[in-house]
This record gives sequence, structure tokens and C-alpha cells, in this order.
Amino acid sequence: MNIKRYIPLATTELFTGILVCLICLVAVVGSRLSRLSDTSSITSERPVHIYLEERTDLNQLSEMLADSGVVSSKEELVWAGKLLGWNNFRSGHYLIDGSYSYDVLLSRMARGIQDPVEVTILPGVYKGRLISRISTHFTFDSVALAQTLGDSSFLSEYGLEEKNWIGRMLPDTYSMYWNSAPKTVIKRILNEFESSVIEKYNARLEEVDRNIDEIVTLASIIEWEVRHNEEKAKVSGLYWNRLRQGMRLQADPTVNYAVGERRRLLYEDYETDHPYNTYLYSGLPPGPITNPSLKSIEAALFPEDHDYLYMVANPEGYHLFSETFEEHKEKSEKWREWLREQYRIKRERERQQERSGDAR
Repeated sequence: MNIKRYIPLATTELFTGILVCLICLVAVVGSRLSRLSDTSSITSERPVHIYLEERTDLNQLSEMLADSGVVSSKEELVWAGKLLGWNNFRSGHYLIDGSYSYDVLLSRMARGIQDPVEVTILPGVYKGRLISRISTHFTFDSVALAQTLGDSSFLSEYGLEEKNWIGRMLPDTYSMYWNSAPKTVIKRILNEFESSVIEKYNARLEEVDRNIDEIVTLASIIEWEVRHNEEKAKVSGLYWNRLRQGMRLQADPTVNYAVGERRRLLYEDYETDHPYNTYLYSGLPPGPITNPSLKSIEAALFPEDHDYLYMVANPEGYHLFSETFEEHKEKSEKWREWLREQYRIKRERERQQERSGDAR
């Protein structure tokens, strides 16, 4: 006699449910495991800069990456980090631009393999403004940077005094790490000056029988005096002519430095008693007044050969040059006449605007 066994319906449903759960679990785990090697697990269509000021754990990093929009699931990132063994991340600047697998990005941040920041130093900047601009790119503040640049023992390593360092801040764009120390940053810039100027033009320095500080000081005056690069060598030749003849430089930029701002000078400004005022003191000033560009430094090293001793600016931002003082006075008077005419035109225009306003 055949005995048929019947599996209760509830047991069948339970078995089916377990099987479905297992299938779903395998699918989820499989999907997540595939995400570990997926090169687009972390994606950004625009550059995203992540700054870790201190050692950061996985949960903190997941919050930052989620807030920046480069990951869609904080939970999945935490899961991946724990599974891969990346739980803590070093301070630094990290650029996310494109697509990455979890392992590639997390391992880079865990090892502290940073992306550099671009620091652009412009020519013709005051000391205070330069310190402020540089410090905005790093973790240190302007006070720490100023202290470094006032450290005589540090500057002496480069044969510098505090009055000279501004001239060595060679204008360029530098790649450096965001959490670099102030000394590291300044050394990077000074080393660039060493290779781009001192080593490159060492033979020329011997030819002109001038030290690098004298060249940079003159170049700094040229930087503020001359707007157009093609005129720099000519202005340099004029200054060297005056120095050779024992004449005062009478360079307006040194008066700007003495009064502490760049503006149109007044008659009383030229009487400012300051060691950098070349209308009152002979020779080069004690140090550079700003950081000259490489073009200005080259102009100081390779002046144009001529007999000019005087110059006056013209309306186009160039200069009119003269060999004699009488010729210079004539050209200066033409310049003053032009200025007076411009002021007259300006005043007339303002009066017309006032009359138009009253008529309305």
C-alpha cells in the first residue's frame, strides 16, 4: 500500500520565503561586491576639492563626500571602507575630478597622497598684501608666515635680511601642498629664484659688477615705473646712466614706497624724509620696494645703451626720454598742458551733467 507524504502548505511557503530572501541577499551582496571594483563608484562631473584639516575617520569622510555630492550613499561608502580596511585618512587637499573606485580614492586619502594647490604670485605687490595672499592657500595664517619672513636665522640661510626678501618672491605659479609649513613654502619660492635668476645669470652679475640685491632693487623700481615690457630696458639704461654719473635716481616709485601707497604724488610727497626716497637720498634705496617680474630683472641686468638721463610719462603709459634737462622741461610742460586740458574737459563734462540734472 503506497503512502503519500504531504508537505504542509505553511512549510512550503516558509521554504519559498527563505529561498527568496537568500536570493535577494546574494543579489545585494553581489551588487555591493561588484561596486568595490566599479571605477565609477565615486564620480564628480566637476572638480571637487576636499580639505582634511586633521586626521579624519571613515564616518566623517563619508559625511563630507556625501555633502559634496560625489557619493550617493554614505552607508555604502562606510561599508566599502571597512571591508577594504581604510578607516582613517590623513590631513591634506584632495581633488576629485572624474570617476574612481572606492579602493583607489580611499587608499590615496588614507596614505596621504595629496593633490597640490596652485599658488600664483603676482609682480609688484606690497609685503603685507603678498603675505596675506600666499597664506590664503595654506593651513597656516598670515601671522605665521610673517613670523617666518621675520626670522633672521632662517633668512640668513639664503644670505638675506628682512628688507630684502620681498625682491626674491619671484612671480610665477607654484604647485605646493596645502598643509605645507611656512618655511617649506618660502624655501620653494627662494629656490626657484636661485635657479631662475642667480644661477642662470651668474656670469652676467660678474660682468656688471653688481650683486644680486642691487639688481633686484633696481628691478623693483622698474616694475612699478614701467607699464610696458618693451620699454623696461630703456628705463633701466636711464637709471644706470644716472647712477654712473652720481645723480639721484629721482624715481617716483620710491616715493610711493616712502608714503606707503601707489597714487599720483603730491609736491609735498617728494619731501618725505625716508631712506627709500631717491629724490632726497643718492644711490639705490636700501632694498627692493616690491617683487619684480623676471622681465624687470632681465632689464636691470641688460640695460639699453643710450645717453638718456630724464624721462616723463605720456598719456599712453609710455615715457618720453631726454638727454638734457632743458629738453626734459619742454616735454614735461607738454605733459602738464595735456593734464590741465584733461581736467578742464572733466570739469566741463561734470557741469553739463549737473545742468542736465537740474533741467529734469
